[in-house]
Amino acid sequence: MPRSARPAAAVSSPSLSVPAAEESASGSSAERSLRLLALLASEGRPLTLADLAAQLGLPKGTAHRICTQLLATGFLARDVDERSFSVGPALRKLAFDTLNHGTVRGLRHEVLSELVRQVGETCNLTTLDGAQVLYLDRVEAQWPLRLTLDVGSHVPLHCTASGKLFLAQMPKKERDALIDRLPLARMTANTLVKADALRTECDAIAKRGYSRDCEEFIAGLVAVAVPVRDAAGQVRAALAVHAPTARMSMEEAVKRIDALKAAAERMGTLL
Repeated sequence: MPRSARPAAAVSSPSLSVPAAEESASGSSAERSLRLLALLASEGRPLTLADLAAQLGLPKGTAHRICTQLLATGFLARDVDERSFSVGPALRKLAFDTLNHGTVRGLRHEVLSELVRQVGETCNLTTLDGAQVLYLDRVEAQWPLRLTLDVGSHVPLHCTASGKLFLAQMPKKERDALIDRLPLARMTANTLVKADALRTECDAIAKRGYSRDCEEFIAGLVAVAVPVRDAAGQVRAALAVHAPTARMSMEEAVKRIDALKAAAERMGTLL
């Protein structure tokens, strides 16, 4: 989730450029390689070694060494006349994979958006990040009263629907070891702060196939979550819906499980 860098007059791609005067002081081999690839990609035509060296402010020997390395890895290719270089197959594949990743992310977001239209409340896609839950995507329901957590936010494992779901899906030995290390901070009066109580809850989640947050993370907020599995059946993410108790009771939240599971199946094909 890009920062703009200072543009250099000699390079067409501002995001990867460094002023020529700073080259000797700050330019690493990797950075120079990226600048060279960015220049070729932005020019849209083959460039000679002399062109590359001049536009990047590099000695010809340095430019030659970089080109040799990039040719060997497929990120550069010789042009027809052999004196010029163009982007290679490895760089094209990288560009394609990047675009494809963006497309897949858009498809996942659409699954989430459709789920929100069905259940009428905010839904999110999360994954396990170390000993926390990471928000990968989120679609807000159009209600004046709602909790806002940005994509990239982290929330605890022990008191959220997604977090307890991830714990429940772990092998028991791994789960028990992690629970022993977790700071089971009390967030509300309903938070499970005893390791044995959390273990019992995880066993129940594993049996029923979904997790609940009964005002354990934030007072007045309930949530349910289901696993998102990849083609191999491994839990890679979780889909959850949450809402204030003023609009949705836990009983009403559980009625949305079927819609969550159907969306999770579609989401699993996009991981």
